[in-house]
Amino acid sequence: MPEYHDALETRDAAVREREQFARLSAIIAHAMSAPGWSRHLAGVEPKSVTSRAALAKLPVLHKSDISALQKQNPPFGGLNVTAPGKVRRLLMSPGPIFEPEGEGEDWYGAARAVYAAGFRTGDIVHNSFAYHLTPGGFILESGARALGCSVIPGGVGNTEQQLDAIAHYRPSGYFGTPDFLKILLDTAATSGKDASSIKRGLVSAAALPASLREELGRRGVAVLQCYATAELGVIAYESEPPEGMIVNESVIVEIVRPATGDPVPDGEVGEVVVTSFNPDYPMIRLGTGDLSALMPGTSACGRTNVRIKGWMGRADQTTKVRGMLVHPSQVADVVRRHAEITRARVVIEGEMASDRLTFKAEVSARSEGLAEAIAASVRDITKLRADVVLSGAGSLPNDGKVIEDARSYK
Repeated sequence: MPEYHDALETRDAAVREREQFARLSAIIAHAMSAPGWSRHLAGVEPKSVTSRAALAKLPVLHKSDISALQKQNPPFGGLNVTAPGKVRRLLMSPGPIFEPEGEGEDWYGAARAVYAAGFRTGDIVHNSFAYHLTPGGFILESGARALGCSVIPGGVGNTEQQLDAIAHYRPSGYFGTPDFLKILLDTAATSGKDASSIKRGLVSAAALPASLREELGRRGVAVLQCYATAELGVIAYESEPPEGMIVNESVIVEIVRPATGDPVPDGEVGEVVVTSFNPDYPMIRLGTGDLSALMPGTSACGRTNVRIKGWMGRADQTTKVRGMLVHPSQVADVVRRHAEITRARVVIEGEMASDRLTFKAEVSARSEGLAEAIAASVRDITKLRADVVLSGAGSLPNDGKVIEDARSYK
């Protein structure tokens, strides 16, 4: 029989939706006690946000904007409810973006991912995520400690020294990037050091192609992956069998059209937007900048939350054309002007300094003069001329792109 971290993972979907949105108003009100959220959500009545439709009306806070907010209002842009002097750790990620880690067990919500990857009380885990300033090492360690596992804080680099620790402590599992796990196993094989105790891995922060997963499996290490950020902790995770990533019980995930905040139909690729229930550092519709899509059905493992396909690229596709920046939000502005457009993308072709723009649009109806009107809107909004190509539903690739740079740079 499958095992689960707790009963929340197997709730009826309708019960989960009802219970999460019953809590949402309170966490929004709690967040708005912080000055940054009070400004960002000005005019929002928390008690009115009781459904996905109501949540979708709130503004998205883009992760790329947090650094600027923190410069204006250090250290956390006024987004923290708990004061800096009352949290456990003060951390720093590339950007730089500064983050708090609060007190309490499993603060990052990582225990579910760790449990689904097969780790149990009494296991020893070798953690090769960074511990120096960044949250990486602490995110999964917090989940391991919540389950009663012991952790070797390997950090990054020092491969030979890490292998000495592995040979001595004989951990059964590994946390880190999948490519560094391969480096450890390769180095162990050439140096004669013993890493054979590692039988499972929970990896993140880098691509896990099927070929690498299969290779690690042949070498005796069953590997699953999770998706996490410093602001949100673990957003989603794999289980056995690894078919997509199951959304964590501690967050609400939306997939939206980049630069608009508007939810896309199920299965369509868009930006991952996440709302968390963290009382110290709540996030309300944080745009991660990552692309993914919702998957149909639920996992064969028995966990009932929705699944996403995993990381499918970046949502920020801002591109310079003829000396002008073209933003995804400008494509969205064109779409808003013309009700006939259901989906659209700008394609940039040619060679640098001789760019050609094509505005491709799926439309529900083709009225006379529509292409010319759209071309005028593109010119008005972007200050650039573009050819307009109209087509029917389903003609554009489902890859989340609204700006496609197909230029030759040779």
